[in-house]
Amino acid sequence: MADTAPDTGTPDLLSSLDAGVLTLTLNRPQARNAMSGAMNDALAQQLAWAELAPAVKCIVLTGAGQGFCAGGDVKGMAGRGEGSGAGPTLDEAIHRQRGNQRATAGKLFKMPKPTIAALPGPAAGAGLSLALACDLRIMARTAIMTTAFAKVGFSGDYGGTYFLTQLVGAAKARELYYLSDRVSADEALRLGLANWVCEPEELAAKTLEIAGRLAAGPTVAYRYMKENLNRAMTGDVDDCLDLEATHHVHCGQTHDHREAAKAFVEKRQPVFSGR
Repeated sequence: MADTAPDTGTPDLLSSLDAGVLTLTLNRPQARNAMSGAMNDALAQQLAWAELAPAVKCIVLTGAGQGFCAGGDVKGMAGRGEGSGAGPTLDEAIHRQRGNQRATAGKLFKMPKPTIAALPGPAAGAGLSLALACDLRIMARTAIMTTAFAKVGFSGDYGGTYFLTQLVGAAKARELYYLSDRVSADEALRLGLANWVCEPEELAAKTLEIAGRLAAGPTVAYRYMKENLNRAMTGDVDDCLDLEATHHVHCGQTHDHREAAKAFVEKRQPVFSGR
């Protein structure tokens, strides 16, 4: 295995390896680092490489500019239109979604190496799910978290329902999903969603400090430690990811989702009709 990270093949994801720490930067700051197909594919490839690369001791996932990740690209969703019959079938879309979720959020969760999400700004929707899939989270004091899915007529994806329920309990997870309220960094720390909160200008240094400690730690022990901790959690993450993928793709076919995506572009409140 090479001691340098392979090229991501896209400007939407930056990758650098230094002193055992692989830093993956979601790089669409003009869109609040919203996911793109190229970003997701590159993230999956980088994580697959990192899992087996001896030079990688710890993985940091962060976002460029003032945000972590806004989740799915809602403007792009709105541009898909009402559907002309072109593109993948429903079953093909579900299969693709399942595979991508397992290769990204699922891989971060199961990765036999410590993973850290460093949040310079908002983590929303699937972006929040990616952050919650990591072992540890460091937030700038100005950053926020929000599930956001209800606001665009989606049920959720990338394992967020699983990870959030494990971290805060069923009742609080339901509250955060149903109402999509914003959670401040200090509240996230209180709830156990964040491990550290620091001033924005201190985020990079704090992340490097924690990542450096982990990179210098006992990698074999960490690998078994993480497996032990994951097995201690109830339920199966793959089942949750697959169920989320099915529901998420189905939600994408609803009038409510299309209305919400359109309302987002038009900067107005969506009018949901329950269909």
